[in-house]
Amino acid sequence: MTNRATKTDVILIGAGIMSATLGALLKELVPEWEITVFEKLDNPGEESSNEWNNAGTGHAALCELNYTVEKKDGSVDISKAIQINQQFQVSLQFWSYLVNKKLIKQPHDFIRPLPHMSLVQGEQDVTFLKNRFKALSNNPLFRGMEFSEDPNKLKEWIPLVMQDRALNEPIAATKIDSGTDVNFGALTRMLFNHLKTTNVDIRYRHSVEDFKRTNDGLWELKVWNMDTGEIERHRAKFVFIGAGGGSLHLLQKTGIPEGKHIGGFPVSGLFMVCNNPFVVERHHGKLYGKAKVGAPPMSVPHLDTRYIDNKKSLLFGPFAGFSPKFLKTGSNLDLITSVKPNNLLTMLAAGAKEMSLTKYLIQQVMLTKEQRMEELREFIPNAKSEDWDLVVAGQRVQVIKDTEAGGKGTLQFGTEVITASDGSIAALLGASPGASTAVQVMLEVITKCFPDHVSEWEPKLKELIPSYGVSLMDNPTLLEEIQTSTAKALGLAPNKQTTTKKETRVLQEA
Repeated sequence: MTNRATKTDVILIGAGIMSATLGALLKELVPEWEITVFEKLDNPGEESSNEWNNAGTGHAALCELNYTVEKKDGSVDISKAIQINQQFQVSLQFWSYLVNKKLIKQPHDFIRPLPHMSLVQGEQDVTFLKNRFKALSNNPLFRGMEFSEDPNKLKEWIPLVMQDRALNEPIAATKIDSGTDVNFGALTRMLFNHLKTTNVDIRYRHSVEDFKRTNDGLWELKVWNMDTGEIERHRAKFVFIGAGGGSLHLLQKTGIPEGKHIGGFPVSGLFMVCNNPFVVERHHGKLYGKAKVGAPPMSVPHLDTRYIDNKKSLLFGPFAGFSPKFLKTGSNLDLITSVKPNNLLTMLAAGAKEMSLTKYLIQQVMLTKEQRMEELREFIPNAKSEDWDLVVAGQRVQVIKDTEAGGKGTLQFGTEVITASDGSIAALLGASPGASTAVQVMLEVITKCFPDHVSEWEPKLKELIPSYGVSLMDNPTLLEEIQTSTAKALGLAPNKQTTTKKETRVLQEA
């Protein structure tokens, strides 16, 4: 074994969408900074960012019902939907900038226009969807959303779903044409191809084993070169840990106090994939239902048109599974080795509080293919078992931490950024909406970790993201300008007002 000591400005751990996004942002802001990337696998975007390992279809809260919460008085809280939609608008702006500057090409290979729809059955859920529509349709971010309870209209929107359906209870759907399908695996590979041209040092088959803080304030990483067997030493002023499920272990190795009292719970996902091209062609859209009572937010069923390798696919899921691994290519010891003295009570508290989740996961693991097909038939009544195959998706590690609102050992279902107090190191943990909000999340990392530079970078940031520092919801004129320009750059559907003011008023009065 030999020691190679190299020094760089920034180290990114993990070659997924988050590191790719942060690297691309920093190269626009400070092109002279040297960046090194370490990835254990052979290629970028092979774990959580891979198109077969995530449901990444452009989470913009257009159809995901779990982002709009029904309150006791029947009204619907849309604040989280607004937040996520604005964050997705930020991603669209940065991708448009990269395309317009010809830094990435052929946006059609990673993003396509796709209607986003929500479907519910039963009087109670139809009332909820109607109230949700009323709340959203008054907001400029959700302009163009349509609502219908008319089975004939629904047959136009979702013919595969409506065929042979017994209409013995109320049914309703919303539809908005400005949704997208995003292939984050393809985008990740494009971004890393771009980073290569900017002299970013990308080292595959390199595993980060340990961290140490040097006397001069740098971070020194112990890195195993998996091809040569050598242990290398690399130093940097700033380190970003964007290793998906692997981030928690690496964060713990840094020893920073901000990383203590945090645990992780792995949840694996499975999808049904249609192998019959005739069936695939009969559905066009991202269609979300409502989670069953008692099911966790990550279990919301959806029937998604996806474009993978430029081929139209149809996926249904997710079905939850359990594996103690934190990564698909991880170790069966990942969960147990993540339990440390400082997070033991947090983990035990979560175990006691989340018995219903444990029961749900056990039930999901025990499902037969035919039982999964029965769930699919709630969406496609005449679905045939031979038309569908089961695909194992990636691992998601849900964050467990102590919170004021939830108490000790609270399971988090979002994305968390953990940053050292001096901003020298940051780690990304958690799951959905994840990739869709990558640009906003990485902007937050930049703001937290480089506060002394933000004011000098602001003009460039506004060039990269025209809405930087502005609420799009409060600036509908700017929103319309940005949506028009991003649609043009990325080849997306313009966000047109498809429901007339008169129709909206009649519905709201109803």
